[in-house]
Amino acid sequence: MKETNFNPLTLAQRDHRTIWHPDTQMLTEPLPIPMVKGKDALLFAEDGTSYIDGISSWWVNIHGHAHPYIAQKIAAQAQTLEHCIFAGLTHRPAIELAERLLEILPSAQSKIFFSDNGSTAVEVGLKMAIQYWFNQGIHKNKILAFRHGYHGDTFGSMSVSARSVFTMAFEKYLFEVDYIDIPVPDGVGGGICNSPDGCTGEMPDETYYENVKKKINSGEYAAFIFEPLILGAGGMRMYLPAALERLIKICRDNEILIITDEVMTGFGRTGKRFAMEYLQVQPDIICLSKGLTGGTMALGVTSCNAKIYDAFLSTDKLKTFLHGHSFTANPIACTAALASLDLFIESSCMENVTRVIEQQAHFIKQIKNHAAIKNARQTGTVTAFEIITPGEDSYMNNIRYYLSEFFLKHHIVLRPLGNTIYILPPYCISNNELKNIYDVIISLLENVTTLSFGGRE
Repeated sequence: MKETNFNPLTLAQRDHRTIWHPDTQMLTEPLPIPMVKGKDALLFAEDGTSYIDGISSWWVNIHGHAHPYIAQKIAAQAQTLEHCIFAGLTHRPAIELAERLLEILPSAQSKIFFSDNGSTAVEVGLKMAIQYWFNQGIHKNKILAFRHGYHGDTFGSMSVSARSVFTMAFEKYLFEVDYIDIPVPDGVGGGICNSPDGCTGEMPDETYYENVKKKINSGEYAAFIFEPLILGAGGMRMYLPAALERLIKICRDNEILIITDEVMTGFGRTGKRFAMEYLQVQPDIICLSKGLTGGTMALGVTSCNAKIYDAFLSTDKLKTFLHGHSFTANPIACTAALASLDLFIESSCMENVTRVIEQQAHFIKQIKNHAAIKNARQTGTVTAFEIITPGEDSYMNNIRYYLSEFFLKHHIVLRPLGNTIYILPPYCISNNELKNIYDVIISLLENVTTLSFGGRE
């Protein structure tokens, strides 16, 4: 095949001419850094500079970049069957992936429905829950969600997310949702949680649960959707498994379906395979993506229990779940997920998870009393804290521009959520690479009072 002609512009200049980036103000943002290679926890730029990927490339990468085993499996599948329609047809990668996921997912999950990403996995879960009641002729028209939650950028997933800068322009088009605070005394969250017996933090008082009971006793709620233990884009807010478990039991008593969004928390992030493994009660529906394929391909999965699935079985064709995507259960993406699962179930993977948890815990202990920060916290492999600034704690705090550029100048990819700095690395990251991140953060904190955070408007 003929090579394309030489282009005198840099990759960054060519990008700026043609591409509109996500979550980016294109007028004021600096030119992006072109990456040409990845290896383990490192990304390599066009100029040869290496960067530590401290946020797993938006939380998707768990085994490291360009993993040879996953790449080999993808290449072989691409030469065998690249895609086929998934209505009326099926294929081995999808079947094997569904079988293997049901083996490791929290108990009672019965069926797997494929989609494309985290937002669509949530869309599927919401539609399953709403139509579950519709198919039975039961009128339930409300959804319950956490304040500050985030579930994606499509309209259904935006609807169940917090009303924020992400949804501001679209609010009149979103369906109504009722919100409750996460179950912590201050509504912000904190503490440390690495195992069912190692979780420390405060539980909400009895008033919290009584208020929830009053809110939902109308019988109008179809489902409760939540991010278990960690609210991701809403500021890495953390809360305890025991507090969530009691909340779920209250919803169960009021016949509210339980949808857990494990798009970010799944596949080891919280220290267990899935965050819901910290609880005895289990959901009706689980939404997965991100780490599902080890960060290599776009793929979403929504699982459900038999109760949900059975409500769609009928000779009445109108009770069919009429939802599908062109690339549903793409064989190459399913193969990537199977390869990632092979690596995930190896003992070395969870050993790495444990090692990262220990390193993160040591770092949080080191900085938790620093005068420049507040609310240092950890759940599993994820740590977070807020820089104390004159502005409010929010995604739009102007310090985020300064912080992002500061870390890039030190060859680290971190993307703070406003004034919230978090570290969410791939499990293969070395202790030395983690120490590099920690040292740069400590350097930042030691100089934070003398720096200007005006940033770009």
